[in-house]
Amino acid sequence: MSGRAGGKLKPLKAPKKEKKEDDDEEKAFKEKKKAEQAALKEAREKAAKGGAPGGGIKKSGKK
Repeated sequence: MSGRAGGKLKPLKAPKKEKKEDDDEEKAFKEKKKAEQAALKEAREKAAKGGAPGGGIKKSGKK
């Protein structure tokens, strides 16, 4: 073997995938997923701020 004949060959490029159109069922699923993500993000932000207002054990102040 002379020159560059030996060794690994470079893999061929994969053909580009065609963009397929989403049907109604897939669109509904994506919308539902997006809404869930938004609700989860909002809940996390609220929890970071201190959670529900007035929550937790309240102390009366009497001894």
